[in-house]
Amino acid sequence: MKLLLVEDDTALAEGLKNALKNEGFAVNHVAEGLMALSTIRADPPDALILDIGLPDIDGLEVLRRTRQINKTLPVIILTARDSLQDKIIGLDGGADDYLPKPFDAKELFARLRVLERRLGSVHQTEIELGPVCLDIAAHTVCVSDVSTEMPRHEYMILKALMENAGRILTRQQLESRIYSWGEEVASNALEVHIHNVRKKLPKDFIKTVRGVGYTVKKT
Repeated sequence: MKLLLVEDDTALAEGLKNALKNEGFAVNHVAEGLMALSTIRADPPDALILDIGLPDIDGLEVLRRTRQINKTLPVIILTARDSLQDKIIGLDGGADDYLPKPFDAKELFARLRVLERRLGSVHQTEIELGPVCLDIAAHTVCVSDVSTEMPRHEYMILKALMENAGRILTRQQLESRIYSWGEEVASNALEVHIHNVRKKLPKDFIKTVRGVGYTVKKT
């Protein structure tokens, strides 16, 4: 799941980016509302995490314009404005959820998992395909009931493929789900990660569609 974080507090944004990456999300960050709107048009995320108190335009205005661009993009508002009226304004303005500051990162993770299920890519906390079981909440992978260690990028690749079982994901689609802007990525990094993932899974679990991308079969 690719997230766009709109937050002008640099320390908070960095902390959230690192925490979300560790949970298997790809996170891009902007500090201003107008930049967020440009990004939503040019490189649409799967979900938006939006602070209301931004330096250029109010977050609620960003929300309003986002709904003009994309009526279904999931939006979680993060804000220090925690009155009932503020919540009503945000939810009535098109937000899917509202999380007042300060908050526990685990609560944000849980709410994002709810959005994933609502998007239809994940219908439960576990995805099971044949002998491979991926637990989204626990961030673990089991093969034939044996726990299998996977570093973050390997886990994110497998998660993206299993969420989209039966569909072909291109190299670009996979890279957008595992790397954030500015990350240094070697030209063959994706292939190396997939090679390592394959060694830990049953033979031919991940199939290469030559010239197109990668896929796993539904079972």
